[in-house]
Amino acid sequence: MPIRVAAIGMTHWHSLYDSAYLRHLADMPDVDIVGIQDDNHEIARHRANEVGGGIPTFTDYRQMLGDVEPDFVLALGRHDTMADTAHYLLDNQIPFVMEKPMSYSARQLRGVVDKAVATNGFAAVPLGRRYSPFVQWAKRFVTEGTYGPMCHFYSRQNRPSPLRYAAWGAEWMLNPKIANGGCLRNLGNHGLDAFVYLTGEGENITVTGAQLSWSTHSQQVEDYASVLIESASGVLGTVEVGNAFPGDGTDGQWKVAFRDAILISNRDEVTLETADGAKILPPPDGSPSNVLRQTVEAAARGDEPPVSVRDCYLAVRLIDLAYIAAGNPYGTAEV
Repeated sequence: MPIRVAAIGMTHWHSLYDSAYLRHLADMPDVDIVGIQDDNHEIARHRANEVGGGIPTFTDYRQMLGDVEPDFVLALGRHDTMADTAHYLLDNQIPFVMEKPMSYSARQLRGVVDKAVATNGFAAVPLGRRYSPFVQWAKRFVTEGTYGPMCHFYSRQNRPSPLRYAAWGAEWMLNPKIANGGCLRNLGNHGLDAFVYLTGEGENITVTGAQLSWSTHSQQVEDYASVLIESASGVLGTVEVGNAFPGDGTDGQWKVAFRDAILISNRDEVTLETADGAKILPPPDGSPSNVLRQTVEAAARGDEPPVSVRDCYLAVRLIDLAYIAAGNPYGTAEV
C-alpha cells in the first residue's frame, strides 16, 4: 500500500524550490500526496498543479487531516505558526517531518520537544547536511579517533539575495515579526547542527560571540551572521551564514580540524589533508540516502526519526543564544 502524505503550510519556499519537498515526494513511487494545505488557497492550488494536479487543496489543515486521514505529514509553514502545528500533530498522533527551525524561538520549540516525549510522537526535521559525505566522513573520524581528537570546526554558507523569498511566495521571510530573524534563523541550523552532531555535547555548548549585518540588502532581517561556539570539551567552532551571494549560487566551505588531519569540503568535493599530503574522498560506504526518504521510511516502519525535534532544538538553542550575544535585535530570542 502507498504511504499517504498530506502537506501543510505550502507558503514555505521549500515546498517547490531549493529542497523542493513536494517534488521529491511526488517522485517516490510508493507515496501518494493526498492533500495540500495553505492559508492562501491560491498558493495551495499552485503547489498542487506543479506536482501533477488533481490533489485536493485546503485552507484549514485540521479539516484536511480529518478528510484525508494521512499516514504522514509534511509540515512547512511560517516560523510563527510552526510550533502550533507541531503540537496539533503530536496531540493527534500523526507522524510528521517539519522544516527547521520548527518554531519561532528555542523556548517555544522546547515545548514541542516535551510534547513529543510525553506522547511518544514521531516529530522529525530534515536537516540533510548530516547526510552529506563531508559530515559522514567527519563523524566516522570522530567516532573511530582516526586522526586524534576533533579540535576546530568551520562552516560558511552564503546564499543568494533574500529577495528570492518574495519571488517564491514567501515574502514573510523578510518580516522579522513573522520569521523572527533572517539568514541566521534560516541557514544557521545547518552548521550549528553539524557541530552538535559531531561533538555530541548537546546543551553543553556555549555561544562565545556573534555579530550580524544588514548592510548588503538593507532589509528588516539580517543578511549576514557570524557565530563563535565552544563545546564543554574545548572544541571551537565558527559558523558563518549570509544571503549575499551575487547570483544564483552558493559560496560555501566546511572544515573539521583534527589533531593529525584537516577535512575540507568545497562544494561537492571532500579533501583530507594529512602529513602525507591531500587526497579526495568518495562518499563513505553505506552513506544514507536523501533525508526526506529516510524519514518517510522510518515513520512507515514505526522507527525513531533519523533527525528528531530535539536535534533541531539543540541547533535553535544556539541560534537564540547567538541573537542574544549580538544584542537580541528582534527582542524575541529566548532559550
